[in-house]
Amino acid sequence: RRSTRRGAGMAIETVSLLLNPVAGRGRARRRLGPIRRILDQAGIPCEVYLSSQVGDIEAEVLAQSGRGQRTILVAGGDGSIHEAVNGILRGGARTRLGVIPTGTGNDFAKASGISLDWRRATQSLCGRLARDDSPRTIDVGRMNDRFFANGAGIGFDARVTKLARSYRVPIGDFVYLLAIFRGMADGMATPSMRISADDFEWEGPVTLANVSNGPWVGGMFHIAPMARNDDGRLELLIADPVSRLRICALLPGLIRGRHLGEPEITHSSVRRVTIEAAAAVPSHLDGEVQPPATHFEIELLPGALELL
Repeated sequence: RRSTRRGAGMAIETVSLLLNPVAGRGRARRRLGPIRRILDQAGIPCEVYLSSQVGDIEAEVLAQSGRGQRTILVAGGDGSIHEAVNGILRGGARTRLGVIPTGTGNDFAKASGISLDWRRATQSLCGRLARDDSPRTIDVGRMNDRFFANGAGIGFDARVTKLARSYRVPIGDFVYLLAIFRGMADGMATPSMRISADDFEWEGPVTLANVSNGPWVGGMFHIAPMARNDDGRLELLIADPVSRLRICALLPGLIRGRHLGEPEITHSSVRRVTIEAAAAVPSHLDGEVQPPATHFEIELLPGALELL
């Protein structure tokens, strides 16, 4: 692998920079040149890979991890990070991940204390790479055969996520708010679910079941304010069936993280969750929509990811 030398024999390893050019509704592509210049000015050699379709980043990360690549930087949003995490963990390598947030919601970056200013995030990574700082470890979740870095959602929020991904309007996080209103207009499904989590049991119709590793979803919704992605637990939130009018009343509290005391919301800290739905329901992992299913096995993998 290529490296460059600086100072008294100090070698800096070549890093891989993977970029999703459509992340942030095209902003990531425009930032590639400046990101490369920041790395170059810091003396960090890099090789660039641009994805062209869903799954490219995961496949490339899996291949590079298998070849022993030590450090991979991802410039993208939560979907790109989701793919990178799955590539790393599927390969079983201890590849270090660095994140340059250039997406719409950037929920993982917020959960991990990474600057949402992509220039500052890049400069911070350069400093840690130049010093060869040790990475920190964070928890990862797994649902069935897929990993998630920030959270899993089953039910209404998965429908909202799918709708939000279909919009091309440049309104940032508010695209998720628009998708909520569209989802309500399409009708509120409340499938019956049986949920078992550690010592917790729940059964009945639900609007959604959310399992959070980080506190934010959709960029603007503070769904699990207590969630930390390095505390060895996941946060399970269940919403009872609610009317459209009641959802509108709950939204301000959900945005500010003040919804946990509401009677429709049930919360439990867990390490493993099993969900059985009476009929196939949609789900998402880190905002990536999954095929409808009736069975969900969710578990925490403590300290599974090395994050720069």
